[in-house]
Amino acid sequence: MKYQEKDLHQLLSYYAYNYMRIYTKTIEHTKSSKKTYAQWLHPDLVGVYFPIGEWETEILDFGVTTQSGIIKLYSFELKRQLTYGNIRESFFQAVSNSSWANEGYLVAAMISKDDDFKTELERLSSSFGIGIIQLDTTDPDSTEIIFPAKPTLNWDWDTMNKLAKENPNFKKFIKRIHNDFNSKEIRKEEYDKVPDADALKSFMSRKCRNRSQTTDSDFFLHRLEKRQDPQLSVTKPIRAK
Repeated sequence: MKYQEKDLHQLLSYYAYNYMRIYTKTIEHTKSSKKTYAQWLHPDLVGVYFPIGEWETEILDFGVTTQSGIIKLYSFELKRQLTYGNIRESFFQAVSNSSWANEGYLVAAMISKDDDFKTELERLSSSFGIGIIQLDTTDPDSTEIIFPAKPTLNWDWDTMNKLAKENPNFKKFIKRIHNDFNSKEIRKEEYDKVPDADALKSFMSRKCRNRSQTTDSDFFLHRLEKRQDPQLSVTKPIRAK
């Protein structure tokens, strides 16, 4: 695995926008005022769907007046991979930091193909309502929802208020939604940038290539150190053929 977790944000934003009609916003954990429990407080990305441009203005306003829930909020917890080694911690992290949203998702680029693992993943998803998305790092349009999230109608206002107090990214996200809905115009530049598919493929290919070169270089230097200093290893020194 040659990419980092942050490299996957664009993949998720692309899928969320093109296939779920969701505008995403990255939440930077380092900006939280209390970083010690930030990973359990807020997700990696948040998202919003509102039918601006799809519905008539009068219907939008009526929907808000009647509190019909026409605005939907989403929570995304992102991991590079899901295996037996991290599934429970990752899953309950997603559960913990998505209670405020209408739908919560656990997202990963690599998910174990083991049949027993998939059965456990499905059980957890069904029991706690967390959806599972598998990203495709080579073809963004092949990303898919493996298990859908179980929608909730109401927001957890207390948790949302706590998030807004702790993290400026989330507070700005909520304010942006309010402003966009009032103006009936979505300011796309205020949300995460959504690259096109070709640019995304090029980006991921470059990331994987750069990481691969770094890994190969580090491996060579490590082997060289072993040959020069036998105290670093008990293995036999490298011999030229």
